[in-house]
Amino acid sequence: MIGKLQTMWDARAAINFMLGGTGAGLLAASAFFRTEPTIPVLVALVLIGAGLGAVWLEIGRKLRAIHVFFNPFTSWMTREAFVAVLVFVLAISALLLKNQLLYYAAALAALGFLYCQARILFGAKGIPTWRAREVVPLIVTTGLAEGLGLALLFSSQIHVLILFSLAVAARVLAWIRYRSAVKSPALESAGTVLVRLGTLAALVIALLAYFIPLVAPLAGLAALAAGWNFKFRLVTRAAIRQGFTLPHLPIRGAR
Repeated sequence: MIGKLQTMWDARAAINFMLGGTGAGLLAASAFFRTEPTIPVLVALVLIGAGLGAVWLEIGRKLRAIHVFFNPFTSWMTREAFVAVLVFVLAISALLLKNQLLYYAAALAALGFLYCQARILFGAKGIPTWRAREVVPLIVTTGLAEGLGLALLFSSQIHVLILFSLAVAARVLAWIRYRSAVKSPALESAGTVLVRLGTLAALVIALLAYFIPLVAPLAGLAALAAGWNFKFRLVTRAAIRQGFTLPHLPIRGAR
């Protein structure tokens, strides 16, 4: 039988994947800026914190949020929480000490945070659109494309544009692989936006930005908007729970 739309996670959970993924991608990108990345790092931490705050608002008993730290061996949510703490410690230390190695360490932790987010969705075995293995590279590349897109608001350096273009290309390839494995009508329109606005338009503008740096933020915003639209639909509109199926119905009196 066809399942129903899950109701455990609403827009607030989607916001965590949207803001948290973008923040992690931006923090990873910031480590490669040739200028002081203080503002981008702070923006990244605000985004990650706001995303986690949105999930906290979803909890019925707010003080029980501390329980998220109790299951590191079985829960990717717990691992996400621990990695989030590490992200903040390393990023703030890098800002205070102005140490490039700490920026790199914070970037690696941010990638770990992004991976944890992807595994949280993959771990929801009752939801076909989430449990496909292809969702992991899709969520990771989407976060990187969003973060590097936001990075273009702070820097239009050639190497940032190249990293952005590679991330956007990787994301659309991940989407193609995901779409071939998962058939979800609820994601078709979001996928179209991801391809046309978030990939084709973003790459054309990025190419133009090599010659006119002032247009670089437009490429980033196109990739960001497409990614957020896709994630919101994935979490809130395409999350259909799998119903029970009986391949062989019992027949009374059969031996």
